[in-house]
Amino acid sequence: MKSTRLTVTQKNIYDFKGDLLVFCALKREKQVPLCDDEIMAMVTHVHELGDFSGKENQTLLYYPEQSKITPEFSARRVLVVGLGGEKDLADEFAVREALRKAGGTIAKTAGKIKAQSIMVRTSDLEICSLETMGECLAEGLVLGDYRFDKYQKEKPDEEAYKGIKDIKFFSDQFMNDLKKGVKKGGIAARAACSARNMANEPGNGWTASDFATHAGELAERFQFKLSVLNTADMKQMGMGGLLAVNQGSIEPPKMVILEYHPPGKHETLLLVGKGITFDSGGVSLKPGPGMEEMKYDMCGGAAVLAAMEAVGREKPKLGVVAIIPATDNMAGGGAVKPGDIIRHYDGTSSEIVNTDAEGRMILADALAYGIKTFEPTCVVDIATLTGAAIMGLGHHYTSLLSNNDALVQCLEIAGKRTGEPMWRLPLGKEYTKQIESKVADIKNVGGKAAGTITAAAYLEHFVGKTPWAHLDIAGTAWNFTEKTYIPKGPSGMGARTFIDVIRNWKKGTVGA
Repeated sequence: MKSTRLTVTQKNIYDFKGDLLVFCALKREKQVPLCDDEIMAMVTHVHELGDFSGKENQTLLYYPEQSKITPEFSARRVLVVGLGGEKDLADEFAVREALRKAGGTIAKTAGKIKAQSIMVRTSDLEICSLETMGECLAEGLVLGDYRFDKYQKEKPDEEAYKGIKDIKFFSDQFMNDLKKGVKKGGIAARAACSARNMANEPGNGWTASDFATHAGELAERFQFKLSVLNTADMKQMGMGGLLAVNQGSIEPPKMVILEYHPPGKHETLLLVGKGITFDSGGVSLKPGPGMEEMKYDMCGGAAVLAAMEAVGREKPKLGVVAIIPATDNMAGGGAVKPGDIIRHYDGTSSEIVNTDAEGRMILADALAYGIKTFEPTCVVDIATLTGAAIMGLGHHYTSLLSNNDALVQCLEIAGKRTGEPMWRLPLGKEYTKQIESKVADIKNVGGKAAGTITAAAYLEHFVGKTPWAHLDIAGTAWNFTEKTYIPKGPSGMGARTFIDVIRNWKKGTVGA
């Protein structure tokens, strides 16, 4: 997908000779779907046959050269995609999601017919601005065309299809608005695809050192400041959580830090992403079935790095610092054991009850260090943290916990705008009490009850009064709600939400 070209054009759609010309249509009760004049005759004909109503993701594919109704098109094929009806498009968020899904449907159809060149007619349907239409269609197309075949051998008896090469968006008006939207959609979608790529890498293909290497590439490309803390640095600073999790591994840990600071006085958002590149559970070993999916335990770190790609391209007025504490969690001879007591960066001692509750241990050091070092306006951490999040919300909502209502509102709105919804869970003294230890300041698990909340309570201990939010993406980082633009496997969850938060940030919104 990196080579896919997104452009905007005013050239006559009848002269487009590519593989697929695309239109959108709106469902209307007991009427012909609302669509562009160029395809109205064909849509009317097919609607009268009962074959097309314009409902969400419904498609009409036909071949102009064989059609007597619209023979004037030069494209090899014409596709009409349904967006749904008025009830389906009740608000801005629904419209954006419908357009993304339409983009995904276009990409899936292109894959079936192996189309490499596409033109999309951005329709005069008056459901949103041309900028929004371009943004969300582009986003859905790029996300829907995603594939990860790096480790697959090409089949000699099949023609290799690597995806769409060229996508043109047509409009005869408001070209600058359309260009702006397509550019925004492309940047966000490519960032999410980058997060998917990182997550799809196997445990032996993506280690803590690979996080550092990729961050270095971003720093060089976008002039970020890069710092990578190694084992010696962590020992000197007293980062006992990250060091403890790494004890059973032969791969050294890294704490990767990228800084973007715009000119002048600015607020700063600190993003912290869990970077467990493979989680065996350590001595508290996970069951064998499904353990191969634990290569996805670094999806939080992937989302944060992917968001920084967009930051580098767009240069926002908000400062952004990204921290990824990275290691794998293995059960080697030196591994941390249940009953051990470790000490975090801020001096807090923690009793390790379960070595499979490792994510909060590495995040605690990163949060304490990041807040002390950078004094951010607010901080958001993201992690595949608890199986309890899946039990509570399934694979459809990300768990959100926070000490700041304004920050929650920013995240919830961004989640709705990007199709990455979240649901807030409570925090309080009742839950903090569950992680009290008799032999240390705190313990790393609080029992089976409210596991997602007690994990967040552990993290809350390290943020003090700084506005903070925690996103538990254990249920949404992979096997997320089935959508046309979401593949099986990693979803890229969080990257587009962060990008949206940064794009729409208003100074002074989040206060302590």
